[in-house]
Amino acid sequence: MQMEPKVNILLVDDKLENLLALEAILEKLGENLVRATSGEEALRCLLHQDFAVILLDVQMPGMDGFETATLIRNRGRSRHTPIIFLTAFSTSDQMLFKGYALGAVDYLLKPLDPNILTSKVTVFVELFKKTEAVKQQAAQLVAVNAELRQSEERLRSLSTCSPVGIFEIDTEGGCRYTNPRYQIICGLKAAESLQKKWLESVHPEDRERAVATWSNYIREGRDYSEEFRFQTAHGIVRWVQVRSSPMLSGQGELLGYVGTLEDITERKQAEEVRAQVIREQTARAEAEAANRMKDEFLAVLSHELRTPLTSMLGWSKILRSKKLDEKATSRALEAIERNAISQMQLIEDILDVSRIIRGQLRLNVSAVNLLTVTEAALEAVRPLAEPKEIKLNTVLDTSVGSVYGDPARLQQVVWNLLTNAIKFTPKGGRVDVNLSVVCGEEQETTHKYAQIQVIDTGIGISSEFLPKVFERFRQADSTTTRSHNGLGLGLAIVRHLVELHKGTILAQSLGTGQGATFTVRLPLLQDNRASRVSREATGEISSSVASTPLAGLRVLVVDDEADTRNFLSFMFEEYGAFATAVASVDEALAVIEQAKPDILISDIGMSEQDGYTLIRKLRSLEPEKGGRIPAIALTAYTREEDRLEALRAGFQQHLSKPIDPTKLIAMVANVLKLPVEVPVG
Repeated sequence: MQMEPKVNILLVDDKLENLLALEAILEKLGENLVRATSGEEALRCLLHQDFAVILLDVQMPGMDGFETATLIRNRGRSRHTPIIFLTAFSTSDQMLFKGYALGAVDYLLKPLDPNILTSKVTVFVELFKKTEAVKQQAAQLVAVNAELRQSEERLRSLSTCSPVGIFEIDTEGGCRYTNPRYQIICGLKAAESLQKKWLESVHPEDRERAVATWSNYIREGRDYSEEFRFQTAHGIVRWVQVRSSPMLSGQGELLGYVGTLEDITERKQAEEVRAQVIREQTARAEAEAANRMKDEFLAVLSHELRTPLTSMLGWSKILRSKKLDEKATSRALEAIERNAISQMQLIEDILDVSRIIRGQLRLNVSAVNLLTVTEAALEAVRPLAEPKEIKLNTVLDTSVGSVYGDPARLQQVVWNLLTNAIKFTPKGGRVDVNLSVVCGEEQETTHKYAQIQVIDTGIGISSEFLPKVFERFRQADSTTTRSHNGLGLGLAIVRHLVELHKGTILAQSLGTGQGATFTVRLPLLQDNRASRVSREATGEISSSVASTPLAGLRVLVVDDEADTRNFLSFMFEEYGAFATAVASVDEALAVIEQAKPDILISDIGMSEQDGYTLIRKLRSLEPEKGGRIPAIALTAYTREEDRLEALRAGFQQHLSKPIDPTKLIAMVANVLKLPVEVPVG
């Protein structure tokens, strides 16, 4: 702790022994005792120091105590310093009056009583200390007030000259202060700005959002930052960023809110110009890339079509012009057939891509055993692997169940992956084919998937090309010196076919020369569903009652995905219902107006207008116009809140994709309270 400064006490006496006696008595006070042996010396001490009290001897040679006191009182610095007169002579009333008239505070007779002297001096020492403290506090207060005035002036100048608008509102929403810039941005006069809220200056198209976000801010109490368009009474529109923070007292009590309005119109315009430039640059780059890809594709297409034609035309001319022996003739026909098949495959790939682009690729769906599909694809590619001495290793799980899909297209997927692996694997390499069951965790529900992996020891895929491996017309090497033929369509077709089957495909490679792994996952049918479909396919379910539980039911299916519509229509018709399938909300409402279906089955996620829009429009109709038709929502959104939202919108039930026909049929029967049992195998 900082020690308290000592107080000065002036001792004035012409006799040294008297001074020593005074020091002995007052020493215990611990203050600074200053000696003076004459009136002149005492006056010199008072020139440079302040004293709490002066002990002044009356009888001194030369200038006595009364004369000294008179001079002390004439000086401004010492005018109010307490003086205690000391004398060894008997005091008369006249001397007392003279001493007090000179400003003395006391008159003590020698010999002095130490206790009395100490107590009197202590009083004046404490009084001096308190006086000094008051003076210091007064000086500090003056300094603080001056600083406050400077701060207020500085804040006033900052607010007045601020390039951003500043406002302060109370807890009731009333505006207590705005600066000139705020008034300019809102297009208000000073008095008007205190009566109207900034929300009233927001552009009408942004006002609803502004009110909602500001209400949330007031309710939650966190910092606020939003951007809106402001419109003045004169029609001036500008972009403004609004920021605000709660204003709290030292005890954490909410006093109101302080905020700023910043005109960001120039920034917004610059961002829009920059975004437009980026869009144009991106479009230009995409167009240039598309042109390059088109040119490369046409060049590759020309090469790939002309190559087999060269062989076919050449052997044809030889066969027509020369008579070959049986062996040579057989060789020529094999070459013509092989090249014709190659050209046919190229044309099929081109046609498939054309169908994909136009959205016209159709699936003939049924229950498919992937083990059979994989084995058939393996047998088809063995003639390609044998000349290159490539070993085909298989690990096929025979317990893998069925998937719902197009067997021909699924075989095309496996065949394409295998031919791709064989093409890019050097002579003597290896291609592994694995078929297994894996589980995927989705929203606390475990779904089983059939997984097909094709792993090769080939040239691998570079990290730069890996993200583009499934794009149409993409080839890692499209130069004239490339060592592998093809149009770069196979993997693009594979990805689209897998996605049509609600599956996923992933390409992996550690880099060039490290081989590649392609993994396909397809959702498995549930065991009871798979066994039912299998028995239906083999004729084990022959009872018309069991196989047509929805006989005569009119079902309206709404989905913008053609394959899903076809699948659902086929499924409902297999169960005896009359199914009508449409691709949009407007088509669905038109069907409902003309022929009232018994139940509506609608996808949620659709382009332009979704399933929520359809059900709200349907429920707004009168009952006789179909407003109360039961409805089931189909969606890939599987969260509990998605289910609740569908029910709140007006659906009776919610079923997540991939669709289990058994569950859907059972749900339809439950919603319609049909007195039938749904076959589950």
